[in-house]
Amino acid sequence: MPDPLAGMPPLADFGKRLAARVIDVVIVAVPLFLIQLAFGTNRYMVETDRGEDVSEVFTKSYSGSGLIMTLISIVAYLGYDWWFTKKDGRTVGKRAMGLRVAMLNDGTVPNSATSLTRAAVLWLPTLICCFCLWPIALIISILVDKPYKQGLHDKAAKTVVVQSA
Repeated sequence: MPDPLAGMPPLADFGKRLAARVIDVVIVAVPLFLIQLAFGTNRYMVETDRGEDVSEVFTKSYSGSGLIMTLISIVAYLGYDWWFTKKDGRTVGKRAMGLRVAMLNDGTVPNSATSLTRAAVLWLPTLICCFCLWPIALIISILVDKPYKQGLHDKAAKTVVVQSA
């Protein structure tokens, strides 16, 4: 079976991918933070249940305005990643770091459905339930995957991240 990467630019190194992701997160997070600040919304309500023993049990639940803010965040992060990936394979962060997303089989720019799949696997678990654990799982998957350095979101979409030509 021929190598799918034959004729494609080299795969992106992890440091550049991480830097690109940080740039992208900041670009989306700052406006979301300002919106949240302007409307004074709290994403979560934390309730304590004090029993007779010394320990406290904390319950985290979404507040009404927090649920709306979470939905806005999902739309913002998914929309940002989906739009730029389907457009030319490069978010602002990837463009700044000289990277792009490419289809594993032929190096082309991912289509709309593939870009949405990639964005959904990248962002939904993080924004809904696994804020700390999912990014760690993605990082580990990129670092241990051989030979294509694919994160779980890349595997789901059958994409790779390469250096821009």
